[in-house]
Amino acid sequence: MSTTAITPVPFGRRIKRFMADRPLVPLIILLVILVVILQILRPGIVNERWIANTIKFAIPLAILAGCQTMTMLTGGIDLSVGTVATMSAFIMATQIVSQDPAVAFLLAMMPAVLIGLVNGIGVGVFRVHPLIMTLGTSLIGTGCLQVYQRTVIASGAKIPDFLAWLGTGVTYGFPNALLLFIPLAALIVFTLARTGFGRLLYAVGDNERATRLSGVQYWQVITALYVTSSLLAGITGLLYIGLIKAPSLSLAEPLVLPSVAAAVIGGTSIFGGRGGYTGTIIGALILTVLTTLLTILQMPEGARRILFGLIVLFVTAAYLRIVEER
Repeated sequence: MSTTAITPVPFGRRIKRFMADRPLVPLIILLVILVVILQILRPGIVNERWIANTIKFAIPLAILAGCQTMTMLTGGIDLSVGTVATMSAFIMATQIVSQDPAVAFLLAMMPAVLIGLVNGIGVGVFRVHPLIMTLGTSLIGTGCLQVYQRTVIASGAKIPDFLAWLGTGVTYGFPNALLLFIPLAALIVFTLARTGFGRLLYAVGDNERATRLSGVQYWQVITALYVTSSLLAGITGLLYIGLIKAPSLSLAEPLVLPSVAAAVIGGTSIFGGRGGYTGTIIGALILTVLTTLLTILQMPEGARRILFGLIVLFVTAAYLRIVEER
């Protein structure tokens, strides 16, 4: 009778396998490490008020990162979300002065629908690369916003009270923005995991040719995707102006690249077909805490950008290595 020796699995390999089966674990560990470092550098900073403020600033980034997550699942990207968010916020702040809130809201969301349609048709029908298409619409939107500003410069701007309440308010220790974010996040997660539209996004990113041959109308999927992305960006702009309380022509532009970074850190592949929104939310929290940490360290802007980029690259490379070993 022969016996087969069972070779024990090395501990390091078991750890990697555990991380691969639970990709959110390394992200949560990194988030906890950053919070611990923050607490060590500034004892007492991690309290109920700090947590609420961190969540407030992470929510707009997380919603924009949701736009990137969905477009990246198809192998694309949406660089117009910052412009869309800025346009919606600026139009809302200027139209609320003379219009009913419902009318001002509809006017604010019109550019989001229009830019989303243009992006979707450009990418889905005319096959323009998403990077070029969304960059082009972003530049056009910025120019249109500058022209619009000249027409309303005399009327001034006002931040609606309900947006200020939603953006900065806290109820029983919880930011009011969670009333908007939780339903939106649940809808995105449900859409990606449980609906035909979500499965089509993964399918297009995984193998576009096979998806076409199976009878899927590619242009319809892409158009719906970019319209959805722009609508989410428009909602983000309204929330963000309630948080910042200062309308400007570049309000949400600084969030564009961090939104891409949050999606990548959260495990969404830039090549499409792999990822999810839960990891993206944690990625947004990581970047928000990291920004606070760099501010406390009083790093020069150049050094902050270098360190920020290195951490993003390190986390992304580590995650991709874990996934490749699955």
